[in-house]
Amino acid sequence: MRAFVVAEHAHPTKISLSYDVSEPKAKPDEVLVDVYSASLNYFDILQSQGKYQVQPPLPFVLGAEFAGRISQNSPIPKGCPYQPGDRVFGYAQGAYADKVAAKARALLPLPDNMSYDQGAGLFITCPTSYEALVGRAELKAGEWVLVTASAGGVGLPAVQIAKALGAKVIAAAGSANKIDISKRLGGADYGIDYTKPDWQKEVMKITGGHGVDVIFDPVGMIKDCLKCIAWKGRAIVVGFANGKIEQLPLNLVLLKNVAVASAETRLILQVKEPGHIPSVWQGLLELLSSGGLKPVIYDKVYPLEKLADGLRELEQRKTWGKVAIRVREETTKARL
Repeated sequence: MRAFVVAEHAHPTKISLSYDVSEPKAKPDEVLVDVYSASLNYFDILQSQGKYQVQPPLPFVLGAEFAGRISQNSPIPKGCPYQPGDRVFGYAQGAYADKVAAKARALLPLPDNMSYDQGAGLFITCPTSYEALVGRAELKAGEWVLVTASAGGVGLPAVQIAKALGAKVIAAAGSANKIDISKRLGGADYGIDYTKPDWQKEVMKITGGHGVDVIFDPVGMIKDCLKCIAWKGRAIVVGFANGKIEQLPLNLVLLKNVAVASAETRLILQVKEPGHIPSVWQGLLELLSSGGLKPVIYDKVYPLEKLADGLRELEQRKTWGKVAIRVREETTKARL
């Protein structure tokens, strides 16, 4: 079996694909899944280097999000709703491989109208965007939302979800192309280049001096964003894609009576509050079925052998939407 094995912590560009890895063994509450597509996340780069808050013991197979079919040789736990051959998407450590062992509760049926590439990027990023805006920020229709890294894997769904909820969205990105993607594919109302000096003044101008009610930040720039937050605004910490853990001066929080919250979905939903998962997915599936949320896949799909290239481009912020890794080809096409 092929797998991207991390034998010692290093940047993923320094790790090669292994071709003779033993197939995973399913635990009593797990099934085996033939991986068709997997999705890239920034935390994969951190985990490979031993810098992420969720670190499996060495050696381990990298990757978390995937879509595929229940393996023909998979055991089926009691009460499991899936059978061999069923199309699923989900989360499990070790997604960058031909086969992965996944907990049955960490899987969902892949809708017939979605490809494996589209399904591979749903399980972590979309719940993160939804939980941040709905569960943590309690976003209301008519409010102003600022989304940083708005063309990225969590940013673009956040833009779409905020628009579907009736918010006015300002997309903040680092290039004209990504701002265009945020508007064209995400539906953002306005775009801001946050690499320009004093970009916050433009945000204040757009909002008529009100500022943004909600900040959605997967980059690590809450401090900068607080310069344009509204009174009693909510700042949601989603991640630190710039590689630095942000140090926040609390006087800025105090002066505008701001609430700062976080949305680390894997811990919130899968460890601390697993009973909250159904309500999150109910909301997401409603958005998917109504067209309020449409998975956006980067136009370059990498084969498993080129995983390091994809992660490098993700790290260098050259990509947009979700980046897919094609592990095996579909034998039947989704009914798009």
